[in-house]
Amino acid sequence: MSVRLDVDLTSGVPVYEQVRAQVVGHVATGRLRPGDRLPTIRALATDLGLAPGTVARAFRELERAGVVVTRRRSGTVVAADAAPAQAQARRAAADYARAARAAGLSTDEAVALVRGALTTGDEPPTV
Repeated sequence: MSVRLDVDLTSGVPVYEQVRAQVVGHVATGRLRPGDRLPTIRALATDLGLAPGTVARAFRELERAGVVVTRRRSGTVVAADAAPAQAQARRAAADYARAARAAGLSTDEAVALVRGALTTGDEPPTV
């Protein structure tokens, strides 16, 4: 992996989520391309000063979202269709932002709804 990942241990954001979000961001911007290989869980954990289980959780979340695929002997690579999924997510986010503004939601209210949906995987409660 030719991009650098950093974690902020003082942040309120869990470190596995920081790793996951940074990989997603690098895929979305094209810094990581389909087929690019990610470091092993152990290597990345050592580099970031994290427990291997923390990095493994980030990789599981990335795999569940279709951003990466893990193959025996090949390791973990960026999925072939990861970039289009990110483009679709950006469009959905922009559509949601427009709808939230039109509904009169504040930024905090709109973000809270998204956080709730991401955390539970369910439909968020109405504001």
